Amino acid sequence: MSSRFLWYIPNHTRPGHRGEPVIPEHNSLDHLTEHARALEDSGWEGALLGTSWGRPDTFTVAAALAARTTTFKPLIAVRPGYWRPAHFASSAATLDHLTGGRALVNIVSGQDDLAAYGDVEGDQAHRYARTKEFLQIVRRLWTQEEVTYAGEHFSVAGSRLELKPVTVGERRHPTLYFGGASDAAQRVAAAEADVQLFWGEPLDGVAERIARLRALEQELGREHAPLEFGLRITTVVRDTTDEAWAAAEDKVAALSATGSGRRGNRPTAVGQQRLLDLAARGEVLDDILYTTPGRLGAGGAATTWLVGSAQDVAKALQRYEDLGVTHFVLSDTPYLPEIERQGRELLPLLRG
Repeated sequence: MSSRFLWYIPNHTRPGHRGEPVIPEHNSLDHLTEHARALEDSGWEGALLGTSWGRPDTFTVAAALAARTTTFKPLIAVRPGYWRPAHFASSAATLDHLTGGRALVNIVSGQDDLAAYGDVEGDQAHRYARTKEFLQIVRRLWTQEEVTYAGEHFSVAGSRLELKPVTVGERRHPTLYFGGASDAAQRVAAAEADVQLFWGEPLDGVAERIARLRALEQELGREHAPLEFGLRITTVVRDTTDEAWAAAEDKVAALSATGSGRRGNRPTAVGQQRLLDLAARGEVLDDILYTTPGRLGAGGAATTWLVGSAQDVAKALQRYEDLGVTHFVLSDTPYLPEIERQGRELLPLLRG
């Protein structure tokens, strides 16, 4: 299958995310729409909209941007702790219907500010058990006429969706993306997700994860189409290799000077810890995978960066494709100029 290339839109209450220019209208509908339309114009399929308590509501932002665009696909990050599964299945099916099948979904199970929104499922085993039930109910409501389900965390009886997601070819519902590197997370992904998203690990780490997930598919008796794989990573692209590394070093110097990426005493998830541990293997891995940002406190997709010319980065991403990765969520700041630059210089190389 052909690969899917998405970007990231920073729906944050506070300005200046990862070096973004600080402007008063940074999270206005007009400014976020400018990003979404630039993605359409530059050849990107859509963008991830992240979630955590305190951000603008991800689903609301996605619906607003979808209404102002024509091809833009929002990858909507949602947490089972925020939603009941039947409510979410109905909301997502409605948005998918209204947009002609443009909704994508990223299920997030990591820790958040539980007390702030009244959640009590902080224990990892319970969180992932709940996520599994959430995915099962949502998928069944999207694909079956009537659903009765009695689980430990969620139950529905005689539940029906009168409005289903858009069916096109083999597509019967929005693609379900999922992340997480713990054993509990991998078991949920292998059984219930459509796409397992990895952060920017080296090739050997991604190959190890894929092999483990393929084995789990067999062990758990997966009932769906084979699991697909995705990569969420920062890509620092400039006209030449030297210019890209100079830009990366400038970004790292700013990160070090401001301490903007420091995590303090926050707990570290298994996937995040895997990225942080990479610095012990070297500052640069697989030729252009830069680990220093994580050592200085950057987290998530900003922990490791692919740095180089468009040709360098395209070659690196194609090596992930060779392992079986077919979904890519890329980004760099400032977001809007990089949407255009990487759409112009990188995407054509990836699409051959």
